[in-house]
Amino acid sequence: MSGTVLLVGALDTKGAEYAFVKDLIEAAGLQTLVVDFGVMGQPAFEPDVSRAEVAIAGGGDLAYLASGTRKDEAMRTMAQGLASVVERLYGEGRFDGILGMGGSGGTSIATSAMRTLPVGVPKVMVSTVGGGDVSAYAGSKDITFMPSVVDVAGINRLSRAIYANAAGAIAGMVKTEAEATAAERPLIAASMFGNTTAAVDHARGLLEAEGYEVLVFHATGSGGRTMEDLIRDGYIAGCLDMTTTELADEICDGVFSAGPDRVQAAPVQGVPTVIVPGCVDMANFGGIETVPDHYRERTLYEWNPEVTLLRTNEEENRQMGAMLAAAANTGQAGKVSVLIPLGGVSMLDSEGDRFWDPGADQACYDALKNDLRADIPLIEMDANINDPEFAEKAVALLLEMLRE
Repeated sequence: MSGTVLLVGALDTKGAEYAFVKDLIEAAGLQTLVVDFGVMGQPAFEPDVSRAEVAIAGGGDLAYLASGTRKDEAMRTMAQGLASVVERLYGEGRFDGILGMGGSGGTSIATSAMRTLPVGVPKVMVSTVGGGDVSAYAGSKDITFMPSVVDVAGINRLSRAIYANAAGAIAGMVKTEAEATAAERPLIAASMFGNTTAAVDHARGLLEAEGYEVLVFHATGSGGRTMEDLIRDGYIAGCLDMTTTELADEICDGVFSAGPDRVQAAPVQGVPTVIVPGCVDMANFGGIETVPDHYRERTLYEWNPEVTLLRTNEEENRQMGAMLAAAANTGQAGKVSVLIPLGGVSMLDSEGDRFWDPGADQACYDALKNDLRADIPLIEMDANINDPEFAEKAVALLLEMLRE
């Protein structure tokens, strides 16, 4: 198959490098489309989309940005402009994969644009920060990072090999298509944690038997964000949000927060969803030594040497109940249901276990019931979240909404 690779970069400082990669990609039988987001010097060669167009798309003026007095403003403007240009070009069907190269600034601008693209679109970033923590640059998207090893500053014995590998990587990605199965099954998203594994595993089996494919996301902050991005991108037919623990981390400043808007994507998008206050009994921290001092007298559990769980209290559960109700209330009638496990919201929150606290759980349930819209079903079950009958009820509710 033929295809087109979009090259995004600063052609004033990285022009020779982009020309080198452009030639290699075209020699592999693909076309290229080049967008320049440089600001200061003249581009090394003529791009297909100029820096002036990028600046305008970002709401700025290139002459002003090129003065060099406001580099921070130039970075923001070009990042916003490139994201807008790339999103438009993709919507027009102009390219099949994207490649960027640069230092931390170029990486920030290029990946801002890459994050506008759906999962599955090939994305390669050759970066000086590629060997470190790139989570802020990747977000929840499938960006492939290649450490540049040396700075992206000229073509030498080492960089030549790196750039050639990058060209080969993006060319191979664009040329390769995953073979579709004869009948693609509708996708269901499900959130899971170690303490809700039994529930989600049982539910997944039931849904697969009904002809659905289930994508399970670990509720570790990035997992919840990725799930909700896929929902917004239109991949997901239904959502079984059985593990909403990331809200506990948002409230308690834990390490697994997915932001205050977690749980809202499916209701807002009109995707049928079952919301469960799963694992809202726990917020997550690193090793025991990382737990903030003001939590040291609370109930803590060392899940493993790297993860310490904090048992949430009544006030924190009240806040989570209100947040869950607010999320559900953004949905359409007939597209959202709430299911409550009166026998505990996690494996640890069962009678006699270390996180068993009916009063804290009830604070969550009461806030949910008080704030929930009257036309949204709320079902209470005298079961723990991991009891088979609870998963079966959650699946039944979801299937009912999907069929309608």
